[in-house]
Amino acid sequence: MPFLAAAVVLLGLLCLFNLVLTFGVIRRLRTYDQRLADNAAAPQVLGVGERIDEFTTATVDGEPLSHTQLATETVVAFFSPDCKPCRTKLPRFVEYARALPGGRTQAVATVVGSAAEAAEFVEQLSPVARVVVEEPDEAMATAFHVQAFPTLLRVAPDGDGRLVVTDNSVRLGQPAPVG
Repeated sequence: MPFLAAAVVLLGLLCLFNLVLTFGVIRRLRTYDQRLADNAAAPQVLGVGERIDEFTTATVDGEPLSHTQLATETVVAFFSPDCKPCRTKLPRFVEYARALPGGRTQAVATVVGSAAEAAEFVEQLSPVARVVVEEPDEAMATAFHVQAFPTLLRVAPDGDGRLVVTDNSVRLGQPAPVG
């Protein structure tokens, strides 16, 4: 009889251990499932070296802006007021752009939405970047082939003078490049 009781207790402990491991595996699978969902929802952006189409637009300050005016390495960001990740990245982008050595001349931010919706974004972005507000499928979003928000790119002219993507995964947590 004591052997039977010991076997039942051992079997119970083994089942409990198995249950704990199963819960751990399920939690890990949920984490991976979330990562896959995040990657699937990641913006489809231009690749490094791809050329930017020509564009002409105006900033909220009334300054003309075109592809030819981005003569040095420039960070270009696209935000949408109704995008939750945009609201999360906006303060980090503002700090990143503030640290750029060329100041506002090295940062362009496009807010895609109506002027009323974009007002909060424009207020935060204007001190650190040239800001464009436009509706979907207008000059900037079309030229940069933006399909999702937020999109952050670094662009510069290539050897032929055409504007190309030099970095399509700008890391806001890292210091802005100097020079």
